[in-house]
Order: sequence, then C-alpha cells, then structure tokens
Amino acid sequence: MKSKTAEKDKKNLRQGYTTGACATAATKAALTALITGEPQSEATIYLPVKKFATFQMDSCFMRAGAVEAGTVKDAGDDPDATHQALIKSEVSWTEGKEIILDGGVGVGRVTKEGLPVPVGEAAINPIPRKMIRETAKEVLDAFGVEKGIKIVISVPDGEEIAKKTLNGRLGIIGGISILGTRGIVIPFSSAAYKASIVQAISVAKASGCRHVVITTGGRSEKYGIKEYPELPEEAFIEMGDFVGFTLKECKRQGMEHISMVGMMGKFSKVAQGVMMVHSKSAPIDFGFLSSVAERAGASEELVQQAKEANTASQVGDLMAANGVTSFFDELCASCCDNALKEMKGGLTVSTSLYTLKGDFLGKAERHDSQD
Repeated sequence: MKSKTAEKDKKNLRQGYTTGACATAATKAALTALITGEPQSEATIYLPVKKFATFQMDSCFMRAGAVEAGTVKDAGDDPDATHQALIKSEVSWTEGKEIILDGGVGVGRVTKEGLPVPVGEAAINPIPRKMIRETAKEVLDAFGVEKGIKIVISVPDGEEIAKKTLNGRLGIIGGISILGTRGIVIPFSSAAYKASIVQAISVAKASGCRHVVITTGGRSEKYGIKEYPELPEEAFIEMGDFVGFTLKECKRQGMEHISMVGMMGKFSKVAQGVMMVHSKSAPIDFGFLSSVAERAGASEELVQQAKEANTASQVGDLMAANGVTSFFDELCASCCDNALKEMKGGLTVSTSLYTLKGDFLGKAERHDSQD
C-alpha cells in the first residue's frame, strides 16, 4: 500500500522549467518589446521536448535602444537551487547583423577545460545557447528586422545561489550556469544527477587527473579529502547512489585509479555487488555480512549477532567493539572486486571505509591490468 502511494505521489509531482528555458522566454519578451515598443507580460516558446510553454514576465523595463525582461524560474517540485531565481535578459541593438550572446551579473564564467563551453565564455550551455539564438532569430524574422542584437543573460542572485552548487569546483566562477537539454525539469531527476557526474569526471580529466575519489555524499567526501590531501579538488566526485554508473564513466573517460570512500550502509551493498545503493534499491544482506564476519575470524556468537542485526552500521559497531578489524578490510576487498567486475577490469580500485563521525575502519586495494 505504501509503495503504491509513493508511486502515485511521484507521478503527481509538478514539472518545472530549466534556467535555459527561462532565459529564452525572457529574451523573446525583451526582443519583442524592443521591436514593438510595447512592454511584454508573457512569452511563449517552443521547448526541446517538442511542446510550447508560456512564461509570465516579472518585469519588462524599456529604455532607449534596449529592453530588459525577467521571469522567475519555477522548478516545479524539484529541489533545485535555482528555484524562484529571477532570470533576466537584456536585448539591445548593435552595429552589423549578428546575434551576440553573453552572460552578465550572476552568470558564471568558465575557467577550466572539460566543460561543454570554452574557457572564458559565459556558462550558458550549448542547448540553451541554441534555444536563445534560434528564438531571437525567429522573432527578428517574424517582424522583418535585419539589425544586429546583443543579448545579455543575468541572474541577480546568481553568485549567492552558485555557492549551493558544484560550480566553483568545476571552474565556473561568479555565478550559476544556464542549463537544460530539454527545457523542462523532471522532479528528482536521476538523468540530471548523472549528467553532473559525467561533467565532474570530464573536468577532472581535463585538469590532468587520472586518479579520482568517488564518494556517496558530502560527509564521505570530506573524509576522502583528508585521506588524499595530495589530489586536486577536481579529483573528488560525489556519485550519490550511482556507483555502477560512476565507475563505468570513470573507466570510459580513461581514469587509471579510482578510490571509493564511504560508510557502512551503502558500501555494504557495494560489497554485495549492488551498484545502485539508494535505500530502496536493495536491502542489506545480513547473511552476507555475517559470512564476511566469519571470514574475518569473528566468534560464532558475533557471526550470529551480525546475522540478526537491524542495520549495517550496527554490524560495523559490533565488529569494532570486539576488535574484529579485519572485517572492514574484507568488506573493502569485496567492494573493490565488485567494482572491477562492474567495469570489466583494466585499472586500480581502492575502497576506504569510515564511521559516520569520520573514524577510519579499513581499506583494500585491487589492481587489474586486464580488460
């Protein structure tokens, strides 16, 4: 009953719009007002997902030779850092017939290689760039205008919002990125998370990293940074629950050494061979954990207690309290073996295990040069 309700709730989640779609709509409103001399209260654009969407304008300011329009981003029910951000577009006439696109206040600048936008340019991704340019061209054509224009996208609170994102680590300085491949935001989108993982690995590669540290979250990343202080910040990648996806992507992009850093709960699943470690993806196999305890030399009583435990952390506490430290090394070794199996070998994998408080529990490393 519970799962059906959860499923129903998920289906009822409201979709939102990307920063790219908002920037496109604001550009259309500003350009239309610039041409007609009439302020625009809304703009309808065609999204990459092949449907129309109408955006209400929060503002439309006109002055000689330029118009600035803005719309408030609605991310729907997605927990998005840019939800409710004001996305503005200023359009002005220029000499010539070009459509010039740039970023203003609150839109980041790219400073590192490996991103889909060249170094030095505004962090407006390729598809939003295309949407903005094509929409502007359609408006100019519709009114028979053959003049050049300059479009500047800005986000007044962008610099502050960017602090809640990974932009700084990716080398995007001074604000947020204008993103979106489809124009819409799917709530709790795994596709978006995976895209951010691919991008983070690309930046690491472009920075010369061949050894990356992949973690399940911010806390484990902090422990990873402490363990590998010699690595640059680009080498640390949060994979969330997408262990298998991240491992394969690391291999695909030519990484030579992958270090996994995490805690008992999720890494107990990796040790079992589960590569999607969301709490609902697969239960902890306490029979498996008890067999690891047995291999590590735990007493019969401890092995039985592990089998009857409620959580993986409880099993870890039992082993630590009774001095069965080799349990953690065994578990890490299983994580490494399963990671290599997932990637079909060909590189070095290490696994480090920590408590929630950051106490080191164990480590293992495996090297496989065979594909």
